[in-house]
Amino acid sequence: MNQLMGNESKAGRKQAAATADSHREFYQSARAICQEFFTVKPVVYWLDFSISVTAAYVLASFYLAMPMSSALAWMCFSGAAVLIYRASMFIHEIVHLPGGEMKFFRRFWNFFAGVPMMVPSFTYQSHLHHHSTRHYGTENDGEYLPLASGTMGGVFIFLTQIFFQPLLVVFRYLVWTPISLCHSRLRRWTLLHATSLVINFQFENHKRPELQSAEDTFWELLTTFRVYVMFGLVFFGTMPIERLPKIYLLAVFILAMNHIRTLAAHRYTSDGSTVSHLDQFLDSTNITGSWLTELICPLGLRYHALHHLFPGIPYYNLGVAHRKLIQNLPADSLYHEAAYPTMKSAIAELINSVRGNPTNVHEAAA
Repeated sequence: MNQLMGNESKAGRKQAAATADSHREFYQSARAICQEFFTVKPVVYWLDFSISVTAAYVLASFYLAMPMSSALAWMCFSGAAVLIYRASMFIHEIVHLPGGEMKFFRRFWNFFAGVPMMVPSFTYQSHLHHHSTRHYGTENDGEYLPLASGTMGGVFIFLTQIFFQPLLVVFRYLVWTPISLCHSRLRRWTLLHATSLVINFQFENHKRPELQSAEDTFWELLTTFRVYVMFGLVFFGTMPIERLPKIYLLAVFILAMNHIRTLAAHRYTSDGSTVSHLDQFLDSTNITGSWLTELICPLGLRYHALHHLFPGIPYYNLGVAHRKLIQNLPADSLYHEAAYPTMKSAIAELINSVRGNPTNVHEAAA
C-alpha cells in the first residue's frame, strides 16, 4: 500500500513538473511573439485622448442644452456617453505606465478628464492589486468578486451598483473630503476605504495612506472644488437644475457599459486563494466581437486575458498582438482557451456557472 501511494505521489509530482514546463514554454513563446509590441508611443495617447475628450464634451454640451424630447438630444447622449467612457478609460493606461513616463500626460488627463469626471488617477492605483499574483481574486483585489460561485442575486447586486455609485462619488467629494481633512483618523479611514475605484466594497487599500502624495491631494481638492462649482451654478441659477438628473443619467449609462464589460472580462472562478500569473490569464477572456464590442470595451479592453498576460503592452497594440498570437501559436496552445467570439458568450458562460451552483439548483428545485 505504501509503495502504491509512493508511486502515485511520484507520478503526481512528474505531472505537476510537466505542467509547469508546458506553462513556462507557452509564456516564453508568447513573449517572443509579442516582443515588438511593448513600445509606448506618446503621440498615440495624446491624439486619441485629445480627440475623444473634445468630441465627448461637445456632444455632452449639446445633450445637456436640448430638451429630452428631442431625438437629436438622445443621439448626442449616446455619442457623449461612448466618448466620455473612452476618454475616462485612459486611467487604466495611466496606471500601467512606468512611474517616470509621460508625467505631463497624466496631469493633462487629470485636469481634462479625471477631475471633471470625478475619477482622478490616484483613485485607480489599487488596480495594480488586480494584477498581483498575491492579490488577484482574493479579498485584497477590489476589482474582483467570486461571481461564478455565487448566486444570481449576487450578479443582480453587482449590476445595481451603477445606480448608487455616482451618488456615492458626489457625496465623497462634496461632503466627506472636507470633513475628513479636519480629523487625522477620519482622514486615514477615508484613504483606506473610500479612495479606490472598486466593485468589491469590502476592499481596503492598506497602502493608500502612505502613497497619498501632495499632488494626489491637490487633484482630490480640485475634484471637490469641481463638485461645489456644479452645485453652486445650480444654486445661483446659472445652470438649470434639470441638468443634474441628465448628468446622473449619463453617468449611469456609462457605468452600465463598464459593468457589462466587467462581467465579460473574467470567468470569476477564483475561490479566494492566491493564483499564478497564468491562472490569472486563464480566468480572463479575449473577445473577438464586433464594432459594438469595441464601443463597450474601448482601448483594447476586449483583450483582457492578453492584458493580464502582458500588462505592459499599450492598448493600441493589443489587437495586432492578439491576432499574431492566434496565427503563430499551435491550436492546442493555452492562449486559445481564453478566446470568446462575443461578449454574450462570455457572460452566458458565467451565468450558466452561477445557475449550476448547488445552492442555486437547490433553491430552484424548492
